Amino acid sequence: MSSSRDAPEDRVDTTDVGGLDEVIPEPFVPVWRRIELVQEFRETHGDTYVTVLEGLTAIVLALGYVWWVYLYFFGSGVAAI
Repeated sequence: MSSSRDAPEDRVDTTDVGGLDEVIPEPFVPVWRRIELVQEFRETHGDTYVTVLEGLTAIVLALGYVWWVYLYFFGSGVAAI
């Protein structure tokens, strides 16, 4: 055992350590870059992004419900394909 009382992570040079760039195979690097961009966007605009998506989801669900009610009450009863 080493006589140094430093923690093991203190003895390792971590000045140029990145994310998963070192372990991602070369063919997957373009895909990884896109994932990094999405994560960066979510970190920057997270709360606003979630609020807007929740609003859009609520609108789409409400429109779908209104469409279903319209078809239920005013539809001819025959399914048109």
